[in-house]
Amino acid sequence: MDENTKLFEELLLLLENREFRQLREALTELNKADAAEFLETLPEKQMLIVFRTLHKETAADVFSYLSPELQEKLITTITDREASAIIDELAVDDAVDALDELPANVVQRLLRYTSPETRQTINQFLNYPEFSAGSIMTSEFVHLKKEMTVQQAFERIRKVGLDSETVYTCYVTDANRRIEGVVTVRALFLASLETKIEEIMDKEVIYAHTSDNQEEAAQIISKYDFLSLPVVDQEDRLVGIITVDDIIDVIQEENTEDFEKMAAMRPSQTTYLKTSVLEMARNRVPWLLVLMVSATFTGGILSNFEHAISLMPILVTFIPMLMDTGGNSGAQSSTMIIRGLALGEVANKDLPRILWKEVRVSLCTGACLIIVNYARLLIIGSNNIAVNMTISIALLVTVTVANSLGGLLPVLAKNLKVDPAIMASPMITTIVDACALAVYFNLARVLLGL
Repeated sequence: MDENTKLFEELLLLLENREFRQLREALTELNKADAAEFLETLPEKQMLIVFRTLHKETAADVFSYLSPELQEKLITTITDREASAIIDELAVDDAVDALDELPANVVQRLLRYTSPETRQTINQFLNYPEFSAGSIMTSEFVHLKKEMTVQQAFERIRKVGLDSETVYTCYVTDANRRIEGVVTVRALFLASLETKIEEIMDKEVIYAHTSDNQEEAAQIISKYDFLSLPVVDQEDRLVGIITVDDIIDVIQEENTEDFEKMAAMRPSQTTYLKTSVLEMARNRVPWLLVLMVSATFTGGILSNFEHAISLMPILVTFIPMLMDTGGNSGAQSSTMIIRGLALGEVANKDLPRILWKEVRVSLCTGACLIIVNYARLLIIGSNNIAVNMTISIALLVTVTVANSLGGLLPVLAKNLKVDPAIMASPMITTIVDACALAVYFNLARVLLGL
């Protein structure tokens, strides 16, 4: 039994004995992520009772760790004033995330009871495009003036730090809120109290715009190992920051979306067990239909070579091997390129280098496959040298074509503003199957005189 399981049993015992004061104290001292996990294990009625026993500040912290489905259930169950109090206590980005999942009429009802400042900020954030840097930033950060001394900076951090998302990195702005520099708390600690902020701040500030895609912001934070990233509006005024915990959520969401697209499914907004059967089927059917219909080309190619097949039926026995090898090779190549595009390791300008590298990789892997396959053909008793050569050459060409397409198609998709993830295994396999058959039977027709 792990530590959390034992702890949850103790908390459940307090709940069953209606010892709400002890339960509230235990949940207040507990890590808020663990407290949220405990709430998610309870039936809805008990969960609501426990949530209402919490102090307002604790309730808001625990609420931010709950799943979107449970957040929505809570918001629609408790009173509007209770919900608005929680929204007021939440960090702006967490409040926006919670409200973004709710129907518009519920959001309007809740915002009616929030403070004017919170309401104005949330309305502004809700207007940013979905998946943009502006939609995941928070406006709660520490900003300083370059004329301040280190001592004055510490005084300001103590004053506003409690309500800020982070105090480890502070941003220096002018009178128009334009960002002039950045200074870390570490730099402040190491400087004398009389030192001016201007003397120790870093003037080379890397930032994102509110309209930038959240993936671009994630790449910046990942590249420079930032704890937070400043976000400016179209007039270059500092309006918020994105913290690394928000970027972790973005990376998880984007990775999940890419995996689903690479498996030929529409992305789902909920977890596997919480997605209904009908919704899951609806997410899978469109691509399955596309791939099924596209397989018509494979059938068409086979029908064009019925005469060759009738003259030498043994050719059919090697079709699965060629198609599977080609599909797997293309999938390997496309997976590497899709991942490289997602991490910013490769770009559109690298296309010639990608193709040249994939051709060379194809020659190396193809040579190994030919040697093993030729030996296999001899072992199984295929002594027709012309047939063996046809299969071997077709294998090499298929692997080369598959790898080249696997490197080419994701980059072309990116150029066409389409998610490269759709050019993954199912799509590549379907295209390569048709190419493998065309190569195979055309070689057979030439080399075997069919």
